Amino acid sequence: MKSLVKNLVFGCFALLLAGAVSAAEKGSKDEAVALVKKAAAYLKENGKEKAFAEFNKPNGPFVDRDLYIFVYSANGDGTNLAHGANPSLVGKNLIDLRDADGKAIVKNFIEVGNSSAGSGWVDYKWANPVTKAIESKSTYIEKVGDVLIGSGVYK
Repeated sequence: MKSLVKNLVFGCFALLLAGAVSAAEKGSKDEAVALVKKAAAYLKENGKEKAFAEFNKPNGPFVDRDLYIFVYSANGDGTNLAHGANPSLVGKNLIDLRDADGKAIVKNFIEVGNSSAGSGWVDYKWANPVTKAIESKSTYIEKVGDVLIGSGVYK
């Protein structure tokens, strides 16, 4: 009986620890905003060519767990200019990209980035690069010159 109680206590502790580790594997909204701000500063300091090359590196300084930087043209055409989780999207016109519920993702990015505030959050569903599952996501978008820089958190 003592052994059973000990195993139950150990099991509960292991589950609590696993939950804490799992939560730490996901980026927070504050971390997403900070990553966008870091990318914006890097872009301003180094120019588009160098910045986009850094943003496109899956193991580079602009990818952190499930957080990554992506960039779209702010002109409304939906062209992806950089993508830290999927560089194969770069150069593609994704204006008609929709989530699992039919929500127009890139059109919403452009709308938020080109708003008077120049930044904000967009909610949609997207494949998590870590878990590979479709999850609810909230992405922070900020307009920097003629581009939109974004990073999102999985809920």
